[in-house]
Amino acid sequence: MRPHARPHPQPRSEPHSGPPSRSRLRLLLLALGAFAMGTDSMVMAGILGLVARDLEVSVQEAGQMVTVFALSYALLAPVLATATARWPRRRLLLTALTVFTVANVLSAVAEDYPFLLATRVLAAAGAALYTPTANAVATTLVPPERRGRALATVLGGMTVATALGVPLGTYIGRTDWRLTMWLVAALGAAAFLGLALLLRDLPAPAAAPGLRARLAPLRDRRVLGAASTTLVFLLAFNLVYIYLGTALRPATGGDAGRLTLVLLVTGVASVAGSWLGGRAVDRLGVRTVLLVGSGVVAAVYLALPWLSGSMPGALVYAAVAPLAGWAVSVALPHRLVSLDPPAAPLLISLNSSALYLGMAAAGGAGSLAITVLGTRWFPLASAALALVALTLSAATTTRRPATRTAAASTAPSTRGITGAAGAAGAAHSAPVPLPAHCPAPPAG
Repeated sequence: MRPHARPHPQPRSEPHSGPPSRSRLRLLLLALGAFAMGTDSMVMAGILGLVARDLEVSVQEAGQMVTVFALSYALLAPVLATATARWPRRRLLLTALTVFTVANVLSAVAEDYPFLLATRVLAAAGAALYTPTANAVATTLVPPERRGRALATVLGGMTVATALGVPLGTYIGRTDWRLTMWLVAALGAAAFLGLALLLRDLPAPAAAPGLRARLAPLRDRRVLGAASTTLVFLLAFNLVYIYLGTALRPATGGDAGRLTLVLLVTGVASVAGSWLGGRAVDRLGVRTVLLVGSGVVAAVYLALPWLSGSMPGALVYAAVAPLAGWAVSVALPHRLVSLDPPAAPLLISLNSSALYLGMAAAGGAGSLAITVLGTRWFPLASAALALVALTLSAATTTRRPATRTAAASTAPSTRGITGAAGAAGAAHSAPVPLPAHCPAPPAG
């Protein structure tokens, strides 16, 4: 019988049949790649000022690096996933890491701003290839009953990037932003070497949906409303985060050490919010988490022009806004999946696209807000957008409690505002659904 006629083709050797310690090492190497991707996408908030001074551009112009990266990721992810659907996964992972690492080396040696922007597009292409593939591969390295934990381990790389990678990258680059880029490149190279040596005998990739199939759920108004909420909320959250150094300059005085401390608190609060959000969705329902979380975020941004006047105030922001924001980020994909559980992979993929489009829009919107409102008052634009997200949530959700289904349970594993994007790719690439007991990514 021809191989494609078999209902469930089996690889010649099952990756999860090896020693558990080897599987754990492979998962940690996949997580290291995710850590590099997460650090690269978020660390710019800590080095914008240095980039702006070195390349003789404004901070607002430097912020467009985040816009270019996020927009490129959002647009390239579905295109690249379709174009490489038949590639062996090992080759795809190593190609993605090569592209990503080379892009960050080029970022580190960039002599002018246009060239730096071009390297951000290349880095986004590598990340868009790597993240969904790494999550899918993780589910093939372990027995079925441990696939949720395997995915959580890889996504944990993204979570740890927020808590550790961003403040570490900011601190290393406190005198020269290029050192931060070299750090990210080194992380990508380390993941490449480890996976090249240890990641073999992977099964053939499962059939992937085409572009038309990926966009088909948008015909449902409920899906469109949920995706719009994701986009607006991520726009509100990242509008301040991208320009955090500017927003908190009265408190930090431009000192990189103080900004690193703020980012460290932000990272820890993000992990806590991710953990809390998953449990709150289970106990209170998606609607409650969306409304309360969005309201808290709006209130913090409304108060930020006054909180930013001192370090204690800045630390209050760093503790509260990410805690509420990442709780909302857990509820957003969970809500989408609950609309049509059988279509969970495509719905989470759409959530990922909306997420990165929100991040992309935040760079330009933040620049405009600074120009119009000034460096002290521009967080008020985020407050207004958070209220828009709250209104959308109130208008497009019901009071029914969240439904606990096996498919919907994948959504809480999409922890974090940027980590959620990685989980989205995992869902549409994974050969099997995740078990209902899929835990949260490990904190720290």
